[in-house]
Amino acid sequence: MSSKLKLYNTLTNKKEEFKAINPSHITMYVCGPTVYDFAHVGNARPVVVFDTLARLLRHDYGKVTYARNITDIDDKIIAAAANGNIAEITEKFARHYEEDMSALNAKKPDIVPKATDYLDEMIVLISDLIAKGYAYEANDHVLFQVSKMDDYGELSGRKVEDLLAGARVDIAGYKREASDFVLWKPSSDAQPGWESPWGRGRPGWHTECSAMIKKNFGETIDIHGGGQDLIFPHHENEIAQSKCAHGGRNLANYWLHNGYLTVSGEKMSKSQGNFVTVHDLLKEFIGGGEDIRLCLLTAQYRQPVDFSRDGVIQAKKQLDKWYKITQGVEPTVVSDAVLDALRDDLNTPKAIMELNQLSKNENRKGELLASAQLLGLLESTIEKRLMGSLKINPEKIEDKILERTIAKMDKNWKRADEIRDELNKSGIKLLDRPDGTTAWE
Repeated sequence: MSSKLKLYNTLTNKKEEFKAINPSHITMYVCGPTVYDFAHVGNARPVVVFDTLARLLRHDYGKVTYARNITDIDDKIIAAAANGNIAEITEKFARHYEEDMSALNAKKPDIVPKATDYLDEMIVLISDLIAKGYAYEANDHVLFQVSKMDDYGELSGRKVEDLLAGARVDIAGYKREASDFVLWKPSSDAQPGWESPWGRGRPGWHTECSAMIKKNFGETIDIHGGGQDLIFPHHENEIAQSKCAHGGRNLANYWLHNGYLTVSGEKMSKSQGNFVTVHDLLKEFIGGGEDIRLCLLTAQYRQPVDFSRDGVIQAKKQLDKWYKITQGVEPTVVSDAVLDALRDDLNTPKAIMELNQLSKNENRKGELLASAQLLGLLESTIEKRLMGSLKINPEKIEDKILERTIAKMDKNWKRADEIRDELNKSGIKLLDRPDGTTAWE
Protein backbone atom coordinates (compact mmCIF):
# COMPACT_ATOMS: atom_id res chain seq x y z
CA MET A 1 0.00 0.00 0.00
CA SER A 2 1.18 3.53 -0.73
CA SER A 3 0.32 4.46 2.87
CA LYS A 4 -0.99 2.71 5.96
CA LEU A 5 -4.52 3.11 7.25
CA LYS A 6 -4.80 5.36 10.29
CA LEU A 7 -8.01 5.82 12.27
CA TYR A 8 -8.92 8.08 15.17
CA ASN A 9 -9.72 5.77 18.07
CA THR A 10 -12.18 7.30 20.53
CA LEU A 11 -10.95 4.81 23.14
CA THR A 12 -7.44 6.29 23.15
CA ASN A 13 -8.31 9.79 21.89
CA LYS A 14 -5.68 9.66 19.17
CA LYS A 15 -5.11 8.68 15.58
CA GLU A 16 -3.57 5.22 15.40
CA GLU A 17 -2.22 2.94 12.72
CA PHE A 18 -4.84 0.27 12.11
CA LYS A 19 -3.66 -3.20 13.12
CA ALA A 20 -6.19 -5.91 12.39
CA ILE A 21 -6.82 -8.92 14.58
CA ASN A 22 -6.64 -10.97 11.38
CA PRO A 23 -5.48 -8.98 8.31
CA SER A 24 -7.17 -11.48 6.01
CA HIS A 25 -10.60 -10.88 7.58
CA ILE A 26 -11.65 -7.52 9.05
CA THR A 27 -14.67 -7.35 11.38
CA MET A 28 -16.78 -4.22 11.85
CA TYR A 29 -20.04 -3.56 13.68
CA VAL A 30 -22.03 -0.31 13.46
CA CYS A 31 -25.11 0.63 15.46
CA GLY A 32 -28.13 0.86 13.18
CA PRO A 33 -31.63 2.33 13.39
CA THR A 34 -34.48 1.98 15.82
CA VAL A 35 -37.24 1.35 13.30
CA TYR A 36 -40.32 3.30 14.36
CA ASP A 37 -40.19 6.14 11.81
CA PHE A 38 -38.36 7.30 8.68
CA ALA A 39 -34.64 8.02 9.09
CA HIS A 40 -33.58 11.65 8.90
CA VAL A 41 -30.43 12.84 7.14
CA GLY A 42 -28.49 12.87 10.41
CA ASN A 43 -29.24 9.15 10.76
CA ALA A 44 -27.89 8.64 7.25
CA ARG A 45 -24.49 10.15 7.99
CA PRO A 46 -23.04 7.11 9.82
CA VAL A 47 -24.44 4.88 7.06
CA VAL A 48 -22.51 6.81 4.39
CA VAL A 49 -19.38 7.15 6.57
CA PHE A 50 -19.07 3.47 7.47
CA ASP A 51 -20.10 2.29 4.01
CA THR A 52 -17.17 4.32 2.68
CA LEU A 53 -14.86 2.82 5.31
CA ALA A 54 -16.06 -0.70 4.45
CA ARG A 55 -15.28 -0.02 0.77
CA LEU A 56 -11.77 1.14 1.67
CA LEU A 57 -11.18 -1.86 3.93
CA ARG A 58 -12.29 -4.24 1.18
CA HIS A 59 -9.95 -2.51 -1.26
CA ASP A 60 -6.99 -2.77 1.12
CA TYR A 61 -7.62 -6.06 2.93
CA GLY A 62 -10.03 -8.10 0.85
CA LYS A 63 -12.46 -9.88 3.14
CA VAL A 64 -14.56 -7.70 5.45
CA THR A 65 -17.59 -8.74 7.46
CA TYR A 66 -19.66 -5.67 8.22
CA ALA A 67 -22.69 -5.85 10.51
CA ARG A 68 -25.26 -3.11 11.19
CA ASN A 69 -28.09 -4.00 13.54
CA ILE A 70 -31.77 -3.13 13.60
CA THR A 71 -33.42 -2.34 16.93
CA ASP A 72 -36.96 -3.67 16.55
CA ILE A 73 -37.93 -3.65 20.23
CA ASP A 74 -37.71 -0.38 22.14
CA ASP A 75 -39.92 1.93 24.19
CA LYS A 76 -40.12 4.39 21.26
CA ILE A 77 -41.42 1.59 19.05
CA ILE A 78 -43.95 0.57 21.69
CA ALA A 79 -45.18 4.19 21.90
CA ALA A 80 -45.39 4.48 18.11
CA ALA A 81 -47.36 1.26 17.93
CA ALA A 82 -49.86 2.21 20.62
CA ASN A 83 -52.69 1.81 18.14
CA GLY A 84 -51.09 -0.67 15.78
CA ASN A 85 -49.12 -3.86 15.33
CA ILE A 86 -45.46 -3.59 16.39
CA ALA A 87 -44.22 -6.14 13.86
CA GLU A 88 -45.96 -4.31 11.02
CA ILE A 89 -44.43 -0.98 12.08
CA THR A 90 -40.90 -2.32 12.47
CA GLU A 91 -41.00 -4.29 9.23
CA LYS A 92 -42.36 -1.28 7.35
CA PHE A 93 -39.72 1.17 8.57
CA ALA A 94 -36.90 -1.38 8.34
CA ARG A 95 -37.85 -1.82 4.67
CA HIS A 96 -37.99 1.93 4.06
CA TYR A 97 -34.65 2.36 5.83
CA GLU A 98 -33.01 -0.22 3.59
CA GLU A 99 -34.49 1.36 0.45
CA ASP A 100 -33.53 4.90 1.45
CA MET A 101 -29.96 3.96 2.39
CA SER A 102 -29.60 1.98 -0.83
CA ALA A 103 -30.57 5.14 -2.73
CA LEU A 104 -27.50 6.77 -1.14
CA ASN A 105 -25.37 4.07 -2.78
CA ALA A 106 -24.80 2.42 0.60
CA LYS A 107 -24.27 -1.30 0.13
CA LYS A 108 -26.24 -3.61 2.36
CA PRO A 109 -24.05 -4.84 5.24
CA ASP A 110 -23.02 -8.50 5.28
CA ILE A 111 -25.05 -9.06 8.46
CA VAL A 112 -28.21 -7.16 9.46
CA PRO A 113 -29.17 -8.65 12.83
CA LYS A 114 -32.53 -7.82 14.39
CA ALA A 115 -32.73 -7.51 18.16
CA THR A 116 -35.75 -9.79 18.50
CA ASP A 117 -33.78 -12.65 16.91
CA TYR A 118 -31.18 -12.55 19.69
CA LEU A 119 -33.24 -12.81 22.87
CA ASP A 120 -31.66 -16.14 23.87
CA GLU A 121 -28.16 -14.68 23.53
CA MET A 122 -29.15 -11.63 25.60
CA ILE A 123 -30.54 -13.81 28.37
CA VAL A 124 -27.30 -15.83 28.43
CA LEU A 125 -25.24 -12.62 28.66
CA ILE A 126 -27.35 -11.22 31.49
CA SER A 127 -27.25 -14.52 33.41
CA ASP A 128 -23.47 -14.56 33.08
CA LEU A 129 -23.17 -11.02 34.46
CA ILE A 130 -25.36 -11.94 37.45
CA ALA A 131 -23.29 -15.06 38.12
CA LYS A 132 -20.07 -13.03 38.05
CA GLY A 133 -21.43 -10.43 40.46
CA TYR A 134 -21.72 -7.51 38.04
CA ALA A 135 -25.51 -7.47 37.81
CA TYR A 136 -28.41 -7.90 40.22
CA GLU A 137 -32.17 -8.41 40.25
CA ALA A 138 -34.45 -5.77 41.70
CA ASN A 139 -38.17 -5.19 41.35
CA ASP A 140 -38.46 -7.50 38.30
CA HIS A 141 -35.54 -5.68 36.67
CA VAL A 142 -31.95 -6.77 36.13
CA LEU A 143 -29.39 -3.99 36.44
CA PHE A 144 -25.67 -3.68 35.83
CA GLN A 145 -23.86 -2.28 38.88
CA VAL A 146 -21.46 0.31 37.47
CA SER A 147 -19.35 0.59 40.65
CA LYS A 148 -18.26 -3.03 40.19
CA MET A 149 -16.22 -2.02 37.13
CA ASP A 150 -13.05 -0.09 37.92
CA ASP A 151 -12.53 1.47 34.47
CA TYR A 152 -16.11 2.37 33.66
CA GLY A 153 -16.02 5.60 31.63
CA GLU A 154 -12.85 4.77 29.69
CA LEU A 155 -14.48 5.48 26.31
CA SER A 156 -15.87 8.91 27.16
CA GLY A 157 -12.90 9.75 29.38
CA ARG A 158 -14.94 11.17 32.23
CA LYS A 159 -15.78 10.11 35.76
CA VAL A 160 -19.11 8.49 36.52
CA GLU A 161 -20.41 11.53 38.40
CA ASP A 162 -19.55 13.76 35.42
CA LEU A 163 -21.21 11.39 32.99
CA LEU A 164 -24.42 11.35 34.98
CA ALA A 165 -24.62 15.13 35.09
CA GLY A 166 -25.26 15.40 31.36
CA ALA A 167 -27.17 12.20 30.74
CA ARG A 168 -30.76 11.06 30.98
CA VAL A 169 -30.51 8.53 33.81
CA ASP A 170 -33.51 6.82 35.30
CA ILE A 171 -33.31 7.45 39.06
CA ALA A 172 -35.38 4.57 40.41
CA GLY A 173 -35.78 3.44 44.00
CA TYR A 174 -34.87 -0.16 43.21
CA LYS A 175 -31.41 0.81 41.93
CA ARG A 176 -28.47 0.29 44.26
CA GLU A 177 -26.80 3.32 42.70
CA ALA A 178 -28.14 5.98 40.35
CA SER A 179 -25.56 5.09 37.68
CA ASP A 180 -26.71 1.46 37.35
CA PHE A 181 -28.27 0.69 33.98
CA VAL A 182 -31.01 -1.71 32.90
CA LEU A 183 -30.20 -5.06 31.28
CA TRP A 184 -33.74 -6.43 31.50
CA LYS A 185 -37.07 -4.79 32.32
CA PRO A 186 -40.57 -6.16 32.96
CA SER A 187 -43.35 -5.89 30.37
CA SER A 188 -46.99 -5.28 31.12
CA ASP A 189 -49.68 -7.46 29.55
CA ALA A 190 -50.15 -4.78 26.89
CA GLN A 191 -46.44 -4.61 26.03
CA PRO A 192 -44.36 -7.08 24.01
CA GLY A 193 -42.38 -9.41 26.22
CA TRP A 194 -40.48 -12.69 26.40
CA GLU A 195 -40.14 -15.26 29.14
CA SER A 196 -36.88 -15.14 31.08
CA PRO A 197 -35.47 -16.30 34.45
CA TRP A 198 -36.58 -12.89 35.80
CA GLY A 199 -40.12 -13.03 34.51
CA ARG A 200 -41.79 -11.84 31.35
CA GLY A 201 -40.03 -8.78 29.96
CA ARG A 202 -37.73 -7.30 27.35
CA PRO A 203 -34.05 -6.34 27.12
CA GLY A 204 -32.51 -2.96 27.81
CA TRP A 205 -31.26 -1.05 24.78
CA HIS A 206 -27.55 -1.60 25.48
CA THR A 207 -27.83 -5.36 25.90
CA GLU A 208 -28.62 -6.20 22.30
CA CYS A 209 -25.40 -5.02 20.62
CA SER A 210 -23.12 -6.95 22.96
CA ALA A 211 -25.12 -10.13 22.38
CA MET A 212 -25.17 -9.67 18.59
CA ILE A 213 -21.41 -9.08 18.41
CA LYS A 214 -20.64 -12.13 20.55
CA LYS A 215 -22.92 -14.37 18.45
CA ASN A 216 -21.66 -13.20 15.04
CA PHE A 217 -18.01 -12.39 15.69
CA GLY A 218 -16.86 -13.66 19.08
CA GLU A 219 -15.67 -11.57 22.01
CA THR A 220 -13.52 -8.96 20.22
CA ILE A 221 -13.93 -7.22 16.85
CA ASP A 222 -11.67 -4.84 14.95
CA ILE A 223 -13.94 -1.79 14.62
CA HIS A 224 -17.11 -0.62 16.35
CA GLY A 225 -18.75 2.50 14.93
CA GLY A 226 -21.66 4.84 15.36
CA GLY A 227 -22.66 8.44 15.90
CA GLN A 228 -20.98 10.70 18.43
CA ASP A 229 -24.15 10.74 20.51
CA LEU A 230 -23.74 7.01 21.21
CA ILE A 231 -20.43 7.33 23.09
CA PHE A 232 -22.34 7.69 26.34
CA PRO A 233 -24.29 5.92 27.55
CA HIS A 234 -24.77 3.32 24.81
CA HIS A 235 -21.23 2.40 23.81
CA GLU A 236 -19.89 2.93 27.32
CA ASN A 237 -22.42 0.41 28.59
CA GLU A 238 -21.71 -2.03 25.77
CA ILE A 239 -18.05 -2.01 26.80
CA ALA A 240 -18.94 -2.49 30.47
CA GLN A 241 -21.19 -5.50 30.05
CA SER A 242 -19.00 -7.17 27.41
CA LYS A 243 -15.68 -6.73 29.22
CA CYS A 244 -17.14 -7.93 32.49
CA ALA A 245 -18.70 -10.97 30.83
CA HIS A 246 -15.55 -11.82 28.87
CA GLY A 247 -12.78 -11.59 31.43
CA GLY A 248 -11.78 -8.00 30.68
CA ARG A 249 -11.18 -8.53 26.95
CA ASN A 250 -11.90 -5.61 24.60
CA LEU A 251 -15.23 -5.54 22.83
CA ALA A 252 -13.56 -3.65 19.98
CA ASN A 253 -10.00 -2.51 19.39
CA TYR A 254 -11.02 0.64 17.50
CA TRP A 255 -14.01 2.83 18.30
CA LEU A 256 -15.01 5.31 15.57
CA HIS A 257 -17.65 8.01 15.94
CA ASN A 258 -18.96 10.40 13.30
CA GLY A 259 -19.82 13.99 14.17
CA TYR A 260 -23.27 15.50 14.20
CA LEU A 261 -25.23 16.69 11.22
CA THR A 262 -26.35 20.23 11.98
CA VAL A 263 -28.86 22.70 10.59
CA SER A 264 -27.81 26.32 11.05
CA GLY A 265 -25.35 25.14 13.68
CA GLU A 266 -27.87 23.09 15.69
CA LYS A 267 -27.78 19.29 15.81
CA MET A 268 -30.43 17.76 13.55
CA SER A 269 -32.80 15.70 15.68
CA LYS A 270 -36.43 14.74 15.91
CA SER A 271 -36.69 16.20 19.40
CA GLN A 272 -35.56 19.61 18.03
CA GLY A 273 -37.97 19.36 15.11
CA ASN A 274 -35.28 20.61 12.70
CA PHE A 275 -34.98 17.40 10.74
CA VAL A 276 -35.72 16.30 7.20
CA THR A 277 -36.07 12.64 6.36
CA VAL A 278 -34.06 10.93 3.64
CA HIS A 279 -37.36 9.59 2.32
CA ASP A 280 -38.71 13.10 1.74
CA LEU A 281 -35.42 14.42 0.35
CA LEU A 282 -35.37 11.65 -2.23
CA LYS A 283 -38.77 12.89 -3.42
CA GLU A 284 -37.68 16.52 -3.39
CA PHE A 285 -34.41 15.82 -5.19
CA ILE A 286 -35.73 13.02 -7.35
CA GLY A 287 -32.93 10.62 -8.13
CA GLY A 288 -30.64 12.64 -5.86
CA GLY A 289 -29.45 9.94 -3.49
CA GLU A 290 -25.92 10.16 -4.82
CA ASP A 291 -26.06 13.95 -4.51
CA ILE A 292 -26.98 13.60 -0.83
CA ARG A 293 -24.12 11.13 -0.35
CA LEU A 294 -21.54 13.52 -1.81
CA CYS A 295 -22.95 16.34 0.30
CA LEU A 296 -22.41 14.23 3.45
CA LEU A 297 -18.85 13.37 2.41
CA THR A 298 -17.76 17.00 2.01
CA ALA A 299 -16.78 17.17 5.69
CA GLN A 300 -14.34 14.85 7.48
CA TYR A 301 -16.45 12.29 9.32
CA ARG A 302 -15.46 13.35 12.85
CA GLN A 303 -16.38 16.98 12.19
CA PRO A 304 -19.91 18.40 12.17
CA VAL A 305 -21.42 19.00 8.75
CA ASP A 306 -24.04 21.70 8.33
CA PHE A 307 -26.73 20.36 6.03
CA SER A 308 -28.60 22.50 3.53
CA ARG A 309 -30.49 21.96 0.32
CA ASP A 310 -28.04 24.32 -1.37
CA GLY A 311 -25.31 21.84 -0.40
CA VAL A 312 -27.17 19.05 -2.18
CA ILE A 313 -27.63 21.24 -5.26
CA GLN A 314 -23.90 22.01 -5.34
CA ALA A 315 -23.11 18.31 -4.98
CA LYS A 316 -25.39 17.58 -7.94
CA LYS A 317 -23.54 20.09 -10.09
CA GLN A 318 -20.22 18.52 -9.15
CA LEU A 319 -21.44 15.01 -9.94
CA ASP A 320 -22.98 16.10 -13.25
CA LYS A 321 -19.59 17.46 -14.26
CA TRP A 322 -17.79 14.23 -13.33
CA TYR A 323 -20.42 12.11 -15.09
CA LYS A 324 -19.93 14.05 -18.33
CA ILE A 325 -16.15 13.69 -18.09
CA THR A 326 -16.29 9.93 -17.52
CA GLN A 327 -19.08 9.15 -19.98
CA GLY A 328 -18.15 6.01 -21.93
CA VAL A 329 -14.97 5.50 -19.85
CA GLU A 330 -13.98 2.25 -18.12
CA PRO A 331 -12.60 2.44 -14.56
CA THR A 332 -8.87 1.70 -14.28
CA VAL A 333 -7.03 2.05 -10.95
CA VAL A 334 -7.71 4.07 -7.84
CA SER A 335 -5.48 7.12 -7.52
CA ASP A 336 -2.73 6.87 -4.89
CA ALA A 337 -3.57 10.43 -3.82
CA VAL A 338 -7.20 9.47 -3.18
CA LEU A 339 -6.12 6.35 -1.29
CA ASP A 340 -3.68 8.37 0.82
CA ALA A 341 -6.48 10.78 1.73
CA LEU A 342 -8.90 8.01 2.70
CA ARG A 343 -6.26 6.10 4.65
CA ASP A 344 -5.64 9.23 6.68
CA ASP A 345 -8.63 8.74 8.98
CA LEU A 346 -11.07 8.75 6.07
CA ASN A 347 -10.30 12.28 4.93
CA THR A 348 -13.08 12.53 2.36
CA PRO A 349 -12.76 16.31 1.74
CA LYS A 350 -9.14 15.74 0.67
CA ALA A 351 -10.23 12.76 -1.45
CA ILE A 352 -12.87 14.90 -3.19
CA MET A 353 -10.25 17.57 -3.86
CA GLU A 354 -8.07 14.89 -5.46
CA LEU A 355 -11.02 13.80 -7.62
CA ASN A 356 -11.29 17.36 -8.88
CA GLN A 357 -7.60 17.32 -9.75
CA LEU A 358 -8.07 14.08 -11.69
CA SER A 359 -11.00 15.61 -13.58
CA LYS A 360 -8.64 18.21 -15.04
CA ASN A 361 -6.44 15.59 -16.67
CA GLU A 362 -7.76 14.19 -19.94
CA ASN A 363 -5.59 11.09 -19.60
CA ARG A 364 -6.82 10.09 -16.13
CA LYS A 365 -10.55 9.70 -16.71
CA GLY A 366 -10.46 5.98 -15.89
CA GLU A 367 -8.60 6.77 -12.68
CA LEU A 368 -11.20 9.42 -11.81
CA LEU A 369 -14.00 6.90 -12.30
CA ALA A 370 -12.33 4.14 -10.25
CA SER A 371 -11.43 6.57 -7.46
CA ALA A 372 -14.94 8.06 -7.30
CA GLN A 373 -16.49 4.60 -7.18
CA LEU A 374 -14.37 3.77 -4.13
CA LEU A 375 -16.27 6.59 -2.42
CA GLY A 376 -19.60 5.22 -3.66
CA LEU A 377 -19.90 7.83 -6.42
CA LEU A 378 -20.31 7.63 -10.23
CA GLU A 379 -21.81 4.15 -9.94
CA SER A 380 -24.56 4.86 -12.47
CA THR A 381 -24.45 6.34 -15.97
CA ILE A 382 -25.34 9.81 -17.14
CA GLU A 383 -28.36 8.36 -18.99
CA LYS A 384 -29.67 6.44 -15.97
CA ARG A 385 -29.03 9.43 -13.75
CA LEU A 386 -31.03 11.63 -16.09
CA MET A 387 -33.90 9.19 -16.37
CA GLY A 388 -33.79 8.48 -12.64
CA SER A 389 -34.06 12.18 -11.86
CA LEU A 390 -37.00 12.56 -14.18
CA LYS A 391 -38.80 9.30 -13.46
CA ILE A 392 -40.17 9.74 -17.00
CA ASN A 393 -38.99 8.57 -20.41
CA PRO A 394 -37.84 10.74 -23.34
CA GLU A 395 -41.30 10.59 -24.92
CA LYS A 396 -42.76 12.21 -21.81
CA ILE A 397 -40.15 14.94 -22.01
CA GLU A 398 -41.12 15.62 -25.60
CA ASP A 399 -44.75 15.73 -24.51
CA LYS A 400 -43.84 18.42 -21.98
CA ILE A 401 -41.99 20.40 -24.66
CA LEU A 402 -45.01 20.18 -26.96
CA GLU A 403 -47.34 21.28 -24.15
CA ARG A 404 -45.06 24.28 -23.51
CA THR A 405 -45.00 25.18 -27.21
CA ILE A 406 -48.81 25.16 -27.34
CA ALA A 407 -48.97 27.24 -24.16
CA LYS A 408 -46.67 29.86 -25.74
CA MET A 409 -48.80 29.89 -28.91
CA ASP A 410 -51.84 30.54 -26.72
CA LYS A 411 -49.87 33.27 -24.91
CA ASN A 412 -50.24 31.29 -21.68
CA TRP A 413 -46.83 32.47 -20.46
CA LYS A 414 -47.45 31.38 -16.89
CA ARG A 415 -47.98 27.73 -17.89
CA ALA A 416 -45.01 27.86 -20.27
CA ASP A 417 -42.78 29.10 -17.46
CA GLU A 418 -44.12 26.44 -15.08
CA ILE A 419 -43.22 23.65 -17.52
CA ARG A 420 -39.76 25.14 -18.10
CA ASP A 421 -39.14 25.40 -14.34
CA GLU A 422 -40.48 21.89 -13.75
CA LEU A 423 -38.07 20.39 -16.28
CA ASN A 424 -35.20 22.60 -15.17
CA LYS A 425 -35.59 21.43 -11.57
CA SER A 426 -35.25 17.87 -12.82
CA GLY A 427 -32.03 18.69 -14.63
CA ILE A 428 -33.46 19.25 -18.12
CA LYS A 429 -32.36 22.44 -19.81
CA LEU A 430 -34.63 23.58 -22.65
CA LEU A 431 -33.01 25.08 -25.70
CA ASP A 432 -35.29 27.66 -27.34
CA ARG A 433 -34.42 28.18 -31.01
CA PRO A 434 -36.00 30.28 -33.79
CA ASP A 435 -37.71 27.17 -35.14
CA GLY A 436 -39.06 26.16 -31.72
CA THR A 437 -38.01 24.21 -28.66
CA THR A 438 -36.94 20.92 -30.09
CA ALA A 439 -33.84 19.95 -28.12
CA TRP A 440 -33.15 19.16 -24.47
CA GLU A 441 -30.10 18.10 -22.44
